[in-house]
Amino acid sequence: MSEKRITKALKTFGFSTINIRVYIFLAKTGSCRTQKIEKDLKLEKGVLDKSLKDLSNLGIIQFSIKDPTQFTAMPFEDVIDLFIEVKKEQAKTMQESREELISNWKTILKKNSAK
Repeated sequence: MSEKRITKALKTFGFSTINIRVYIFLAKTGSCRTQKIEKDLKLEKGVLDKSLKDLSNLGIIQFSIKDPTQFTAMPFEDVIDLFIEVKKEQAKTMQESREELISNWKTILKKNSAK
């Protein structure tokens, strides 16, 4: 799979361009320090810190307990599996609330047509 295809897939998961660059960099290089990421990707410290926080909150990257400035990316296969599970849960939730949503929509339409 080309890097372009990987980028497109990550965009469909809601990743920002910066987060994609950081994730792919870490996935390719393995564990590394923030200074190396900042230097190699030519990112400002604040931009990189936000990206690392975002990716960490998603569980896509982890930092070393011994050295919190060293980060490691989750394998791409696991990222795909994680987002497949998220999408399945979203679809399940939507399916479970389908009837209520339709009922609410019909109520809105009735109120609107009564005006």
